[in-house]
Amino acid sequence: MPVIFPVHPRTQQRLTEDGIRHHPQLRLVPPVGYLDFLCLLSKSTLVLTDSGGIQEETTALGVPCLTLRENTERPITISEGTNLLVGTDPAKSLPPPATLWLAKARPAASRLSGWPGRHAYC
Repeated sequence: MPVIFPVHPRTQQRLTEDGIRHHPQLRLVPPVGYLDFLCLLSKSTLVLTDSGGIQEETTALGVPCLTLRENTERPITISEGTNLLVGTDPAKSLPPPATLWLAKARPAASRLSGWPGRHAYC
């Protein structure tokens, strides 16, 4: 399964400077605009992020999200069942609940209370 990474120019520079090679299935692409990014999210099987905003977008779109943080300021994304905190230690494997969660069907898109429900879809 290919992994698409819209990489920020500074991140790309660091990867190049540090000589970091990536897996052949990892596709580094230049940053994309907001609507194009929403389109990428909506077509995704799974999203990995540390961004609170992306946690919200994936919940609104019904796309499973693994958040690479120890906590979130968007707890509703967890309670809606579209987001799972997996921490920041790359040496740790996914906890058993995460593997079970990933095996479940794609969550339904959610209209969260307090959100106007006018999201751009592609």
